[in-house]
Amino acid sequence: MSESTTSGWENAFSVMREDYALTDDSIGVFALNLRFGLADIRTIASEAITGGGDDKKCDVLYVDKEREIAVIAQCYLAKSQKQAAPANKASDLNTAITWLLTQPIESLPDGLKGRADELRSAIRDGEIKHFYIWYVHNLPGSKNVKEELRAVEQTARSALNAYEAGTEINIVAEEICKIEIEKIYNQAERTVIVTDVVETEIPGFVEVSGEDWSSIMTTVKGKWLNELYRKYKTDLFSANLRGYLGSRESDSNINSGIKKTAREEPKNFYVYNNGITAVVLNYNLSKKRGKHRLSITGISIVNGAQTTGSLSSISGNISEDLEVSIRFVKAGREEIIENVVRFNNSQNKLQAADFRSTDPIQDRLRTEFEKIPEADYEGGRRGGASDIIKRSKYALPSYTVGQSLAAFHGDPVTAYDKKSELWINEKNYRQIFTDRTTARHVVFCYALLDCITKKKIQLSQKIKDNPISVTSVEKETFEFLSKKGATYLLSYVISQCMEIILGHSIPNKSDIHFKDNLSPNQAEQIWAPIVDIILSLSSHLNTAFSRDRISNDTVQKSVPGFVGIINSIAGIHKENFENFAEAVEVK
Repeated sequence: MSESTTSGWENAFSVMREDYALTDDSIGVFALNLRFGLADIRTIASEAITGGGDDKKCDVLYVDKEREIAVIAQCYLAKSQKQAAPANKASDLNTAITWLLTQPIESLPDGLKGRADELRSAIRDGEIKHFYIWYVHNLPGSKNVKEELRAVEQTARSALNAYEAGTEINIVAEEICKIEIEKIYNQAERTVIVTDVVETEIPGFVEVSGEDWSSIMTTVKGKWLNELYRKYKTDLFSANLRGYLGSRESDSNINSGIKKTAREEPKNFYVYNNGITAVVLNYNLSKKRGKHRLSITGISIVNGAQTTGSLSSISGNISEDLEVSIRFVKAGREEIIENVVRFNNSQNKLQAADFRSTDPIQDRLRTEFEKIPEADYEGGRRGGASDIIKRSKYALPSYTVGQSLAAFHGDPVTAYDKKSELWINEKNYRQIFTDRTTARHVVFCYALLDCITKKKIQLSQKIKDNPISVTSVEKETFEFLSKKGATYLLSYVISQCMEIILGHSIPNKSDIHFKDNLSPNQAEQIWAPIVDIILSLSSHLNTAFSRDRISNDTVQKSVPGFVGIINSIAGIHKENFENFAEAVEVK
């Protein structure tokens, strides 16, 4: 794109690509981070971008059991301005869905087997509620693409219906085009996108105020909400990441129930419905001819998107008798608005790491990290949505830190498959965050995992840019790293080889750190030769995978033998091991 037409999101995307050395397909990761408020960009890129050539038309596959979502994406990054993105890439998603959901696992390319198995398992276990199919690109949207995506939705519906739990999954096929990315980028920067002045008549109200906020509680006509939605569509839910999920005739689907009540019992809607919460930029009250008027500047519905969307989808006129309870909240500080959004929207429920943000160990670690160069440690704390695009490249996301510690300290399977449990489960948490866990030890473990992750991204880029230049060893290495959980397995394996590498016993691995107070980036450079040595022998770890995913049984059976191999060749790598040991201390 030319400099004159470069927008805010394009600049932010460019910085993200440069900071994390990502491929063109990372535009899909960029959209993921914005839409779902993800933090660990490099880890998500490594896990979600398929790469490696034969991806069966699936550029990005992201499964998040905590958020109960799966995202399959085709990505296209145009180098110059065009009228529209090629529609055939949207239709390619039919191929991706067919391979990922219906073909025998054994017939899939090695790089997709573990990913497909993970997706199918999550669907079978009822851990996926929303299935997103995206065509992400940096060009204007088009009618042709939208038509192709409608067909893709039908392919996905047929494929998911073959799973017992698949029939209840909401499918959303979207063209995440230039305008849409701009929209979710703006949404991440500011909570309220609709900034117009809107007015309505209300029967009465209760006003409650705090130090930095005020609120009006009242009722509004369902007809008024209908008009708002028809005018602003999903922009009306800019602060609500879930938005309106649509409705289908199912007794278990709340949206269908809302519509039924609205049609058959409009006078009782007020007492049957939980009501709506909306954040506003400002509001003013007035009274004319004995009637109250409410004027609102800016609005975003944070709880009640399903109610609003369902009412707007009712055919015919909405009864004048239908009243909906509503609370309008105005706040003077962004932090309050973010918390209103967070606590009023069940989809934005507390994330696992939030439970530990005030833990004394996290407080101590945050203080210790103030002395670590080029490192920002969150320690379980989350910022608002805008922090996703403003996050420093030096940030150490809480989840990734937990995963790096768990893998290093003996639990790569939980690190890979149950990262939330590391923060929620008391036993898991206390095993990785102890009184002996220091900021410098965190850097030691985090830098190891990040070094492995970077290696995978670099190989993926090389394979995509110049496949002819890729050696057979590099290809084998990439195939190994593409298996689910491989990066965490490798971190665990290296920790198991620490006594061999350092040349002495280690009473407590929590005491290991680099002698100098290094930044994570500096620490990665020291780790690189060790990672390369272990990776060169990674074919001996293939027995640690079952259906291209690590499991506790296979890991425990495979790793001791691999450690024996490293011990037998320690003399060959004596210089590299001694150089690494010189930079490390245990105390």
